[in-house]
Amino acid sequence: MEQREIMQRSVGILTEALEMRRRLRADPDADVTADSAVAGLLEEMLPRIQLPADAGAREVAEIVTGKLGPAIVQITSALTFAFVQLAEVHDEGRTDVSSADVLRSIALHYQRDDS
Repeated sequence: MEQREIMQRSVGILTEALEMRRRLRADPDADVTADSAVAGLLEEMLPRIQLPADAGAREVAEIVTGKLGPAIVQITSALTFAFVQLAEVHDEGRTDVSSADVLRSIALHYQRDDS
């Protein structure tokens, strides 16, 4: 999965979480069960790992770290980038831009890079 797609999916996850939070504020009893966007992203990005039957704990740790590390770094980088963008707008005290606006801007930026 390319970084652009990871970024777009991460923005989708944050947008979904934002909407769930807004619905809960409006109606504390609302059913805001997640559509498992996070699970979907992880399912697509994290590789299947096969371990040798005789692998020791250290070997298992090395294999798992080697296989999962790059995907975890990509996901974390995308979410961190979006968080920093949101935090900067917040810290600047901007009231003319909402969180949804910031997320939409990020998504559009990465959509343009896709074409």
